[in-house]
Amino acid sequence: MGITLTHKVRLDPTHRQEEYFNKACGVARFTWNWALAEWDKQYRSGNKPTGLGLKKSFNAIKAAKYPWMYEVTKYASQQPFIHLQRAFNSFFKKGSKYPRFKKKGRNDSFYIGNDHIKVEGRKIQIPKLGWVRMREDVRFSGKICAATISRTADKWFASLNVELDERPRTCESQAGVGVDLGIRHLASLSNGERYEGPRPLKKRQRKLKRMQRQLSRKQKWSSNRNKARMKVAKIHYRISCIRQDALHKLTTHLTGNFGSIAIEDLNVRGMMKNHTMARSIADMGFHEFRRQLSYKAEMRGNYVKIVWIDGSRHQSVVVSAKV
Repeated sequence: MGITLTHKVRLDPTHRQEEYFNKACGVARFTWNWALAEWDKQYRSGNKPTGLGLKKSFNAIKAAKYPWMYEVTKYASQQPFIHLQRAFNSFFKKGSKYPRFKKKGRNDSFYIGNDHIKVEGRKIQIPKLGWVRMREDVRFSGKICAATISRTADKWFASLNVELDERPRTCESQAGVGVDLGIRHLASLSNGERYEGPRPLKKRQRKLKRMQRQLSRKQKWSSNRNKARMKVAKIHYRISCIRQDALHKLTTHLTGNFGSIAIEDLNVRGMMKNHTMARSIADMGFHEFRRQLSYKAEMRGNYVKIVWIDGSRHQSVVVSAKV
């Protein structure tokens, strides 16, 4: 089975292309909300709805009631049913909360299948739109399986799922290292190395508070409020980029230079309930560090030990291991 990685590339669309993106996001959002409302309605009536059944019902009325949906890619009105089914499957397994209705301007995105997408150099072809410029080439070499067009702040991105032609180079080092995450230092290694966290939220806290106060004073649904909201979104985007960059550099260094890595099994969700430390913990990104380390270790063949530390006896016990 091949390895699939995602490369998120920033797009450089024209005004006409941005209008298409907004319309496609609106179609995806409308479809999701229609499907969720219909799911709730059928469930209260004693039926057992499914994503596939709702999709068939929607396709039967789409041409007559919603002809404007045909102005964008068909995936914008088809994929939300699959996503809704996955969301309910996760909810039934108690892995997530009950699905919610979507709002305009929040997590706007739409999906495109591999049969309707094409990439050449720094250009990507969107169905019923044409070629859109990208800010960089696709980083990975392989088959593009799918793409998701999304907006963060005032910027548009294409997340390309690429099935790699060849497996990444495995880590040949036999050295081992222990990693201790903290809020004073991002990571302290057992060999004495320390990595300082960038703390992007703390450094921009004053500016963020000032922008949020200005946003709260704006009249709802006004253009000035939308401008203030965009300023806040840009700050959050900048904070996220700095944090992601630091974590990627750290996890790449660990998986590239140590064959065996031991990390503590931190209960991040429980730690976030401590309101004194919650902001500092979120600023470091412990959960994202664990996620990046896991998938990079799986690609490179590293041995990762998840260690539970008994606070009363100060002993370490290996509770799980992953190759």
